[in-house]
Amino acid sequence: MSRLSGRLWLPWLRFTSLPQDAAERLSAAPAPVCYVLERQSRGDATVLRQACERAGLPLPMRTLSIEGAQATQPAVIALARPVGLLRQRMDRRPALQLLPLLRRIAADPGFDVTLVTAAVYWGRAPQRQGSWWRLALAEDSALVGRVHRLLTLLFNSRDTLVQFGPGQSLRALLGGEAAGNLAARRIAKLLQQQFSHARAAHIGPNLSHQRTLLTQVLRTRAVRSAVAQQAGDGKDARRRGLLQARELFEEIAANYSNAFVRLCEVVFTRLWTRVYDGVEFRHAQTLRDVAPGNEIIYVPCHRSHIDYLLLSYAIYKQGFAIPHIAAGINLNIPVVGRYLRKAGAFFIRRSFRGNALYAVVFMNYLAVIMSRGHPVEYFIEGGRSRTGRLLAPKTGMLSMTVRSFLRQPVRPVVFVPVYFGYERVMEVDSYVGELSGKPKQKESFMGLVRSLRRLRERFGRVHVNLGEPVHLNELLNQHQADWRQQPVDDQGRAPWVAPVVDELAGRIMRNINAAASVTPINLLALTLLATPRNVLREADLQGQLQLYLRLLQALPYSERVTVTELDAAGIIAYGEGMSAVVRSAAESSGAGELVGLEPAHAPAMTYYRNNVLHLFALPSLIACCFIANPRLRTEDIHRLAWRIYPYIGNELFLRWTEEQLAEVTIHTLQVLGGLGVLEGSVEQGWWQRPRADSAEAMQLSLLSQPTIQVIERYYLPLALLQQAGSGVLTASELQKRCERTAKQMVALYGYYAPEFFDRSLHEAFISLLRKRGVLSADAEGRLLFDEVVLRIVDDAQLVLSETLRHSILQVTHS
Repeated sequence: MSRLSGRLWLPWLRFTSLPQDAAERLSAAPAPVCYVLERQSRGDATVLRQACERAGLPLPMRTLSIEGAQATQPAVIALARPVGLLRQRMDRRPALQLLPLLRRIAADPGFDVTLVTAAVYWGRAPQRQGSWWRLALAEDSALVGRVHRLLTLLFNSRDTLVQFGPGQSLRALLGGEAAGNLAARRIAKLLQQQFSHARAAHIGPNLSHQRTLLTQVLRTRAVRSAVAQQAGDGKDARRRGLLQARELFEEIAANYSNAFVRLCEVVFTRLWTRVYDGVEFRHAQTLRDVAPGNEIIYVPCHRSHIDYLLLSYAIYKQGFAIPHIAAGINLNIPVVGRYLRKAGAFFIRRSFRGNALYAVVFMNYLAVIMSRGHPVEYFIEGGRSRTGRLLAPKTGMLSMTVRSFLRQPVRPVVFVPVYFGYERVMEVDSYVGELSGKPKQKESFMGLVRSLRRLRERFGRVHVNLGEPVHLNELLNQHQADWRQQPVDDQGRAPWVAPVVDELAGRIMRNINAAASVTPINLLALTLLATPRNVLREADLQGQLQLYLRLLQALPYSERVTVTELDAAGIIAYGEGMSAVVRSAAESSGAGELVGLEPAHAPAMTYYRNNVLHLFALPSLIACCFIANPRLRTEDIHRLAWRIYPYIGNELFLRWTEEQLAEVTIHTLQVLGGLGVLEGSVEQGWWQRPRADSAEAMQLSLLSQPTIQVIERYYLPLALLQQAGSGVLTASELQKRCERTAKQMVALYGYYAPEFFDRSLHEAFISLLRKRGVLSADAEGRLLFDEVVLRIVDDAQLVLSETLRHSILQVTHS
């Protein structure tokens, strides 16, 4: 490519350079920067120069001193060079520029160079095997001649990505080895591996045609065995079985299209700008750290159908390959299903029960795409949360992932938890209706069309936070140190796998919660829902919001939790702009303005409160102890916390173990004392609430309300059990009575909380009571209990108000 042609295509060039903070990271480099290109190319060098100028990085045209500072060379190294005149090929011998630098390092103890890999991707389409046209245009094509370079410039120069790697000390790479050809060859090979891993992470592996994937799946021993068992004897029977397996594959498989993904990027960039005030993607460094060389499994929480699109969009904008997404079969609707497949979605049934062949085909499809290096995404909760809390994890996909890895441990598997924080969820009104007993609306194309009208509304900001990754190898080593030598069957089953999956699920859920985003809407919901009429004087509201902000600062739940930068007044103003709160004049003069929840949105605000309930669970639990007790000994607080924490910790996936609870409780008491909402000290051995007429007493009372509602829900089945007696009710009957009682409380006392109607929460609590030995069951499934339940009910008197206990008891006895 001549310099003249370079000037001609520069105006046509459009590129993105990542990471965006590359200049900041390299500003502290202790040695001169030398860039490393994967191959010698004037086009790559031109794009590199432009990217460095735009990002404020050291320019590659600089020179480095070599040979005792008597000679110089450019500050850029190419690991491969094109050779040949008519038929070019790539010479991948160690870069000649490395040797002089290594000799200078060996001769001068004070000299070093910071190597920075600079990968230039001309077009981000993975190579599709079997297509000559796409092979010619793909970024990783093996055709390196002049025709290929011309086609690349014509078709891909407006979709170019420049990825800068972290700085590496050349002296550290050399180590104690002699500065010769062997050392240069080893370092060059290491750098080539880094480029290869980065290419897989940012571009994705080569795409096989669906026929190739189908053949791979049908040829696996597990699928052939399942077909034989289902089909029986006879040639025609086997043929029908294979046809059925093929139909199942076509029902499941994705059909990724890079052209469609690029179109979606343009469309959704405009759509998110119209619908949301911004999309915040936090902790992107996590991806840069773990994506190269690993099989990435994204495991987000599930708040909305928007989750599918939002995470893929955020990942693609960060320069990484978008994942293959496990979507519910309910989304495979006409028109929509086809395009979801092009965006990387593969479909999964809600249940595999009764269809062994489907289970085998699905698992082997998952194993094939994992072995090829495609990142995968699935929602560990199974479905969307209707309450705003995390649902209990569904371990089916986790189990298949672990077992697929055990069968084919091609590359290490890393799970990346993802937290979605919406300031307004599009489906939240339907969630409230479903919790109140309305039937779930089935997804349809016309339903999607009707929902487009809501795009005119304002939905605030969306926060996508990456949690702490979970490395499967480390977990396997903890449970089964010799797992590589342990035998597994064709489906990867082994007796020790189930405990690994259970712990993996729990760790992922805790890491999702540990990456929460606290928005103004969360804090307003948390505060105003704690009041009887969802309203407060503005001064009191500001004081409570300020308390929560100070708590988040003094008691940080996790370093990955992000908190709004607005102060209390700014939070209220933001809530007004979102139509979440409204102002009204106080009835008494001099009381100031009142701020309350917008009545139309009040039922849905519990969803946003529940998103962050876990961050305040322990301070709120301690505050509950002082509702009916003006003063308590430290040991009594420990006893009450120990009694309740296992259930709240299990429901909210809190990060502390029961062994850590005592230490965390003491620290929380000290913080609450420092904030003035409690009085006392560890040395005195007692704590008391402030004067009843003080602002601090009101703040302590409001702090207790989110958890007191959880404890009230726990008290309901225990009161029903006590009233019925041991050995009378089954678990199913108890759940139904809980739902009926909740409806009666709404009718009689106007008491309403959507989670009281959530059958899964009652089911999980009863299940945990059985797991911890508080309840047991006889041969007919009737629940048995002893004085332990009675002691728990007695302890509830120290937490719940007398009025509320009497209300619950009155309804249960009626």
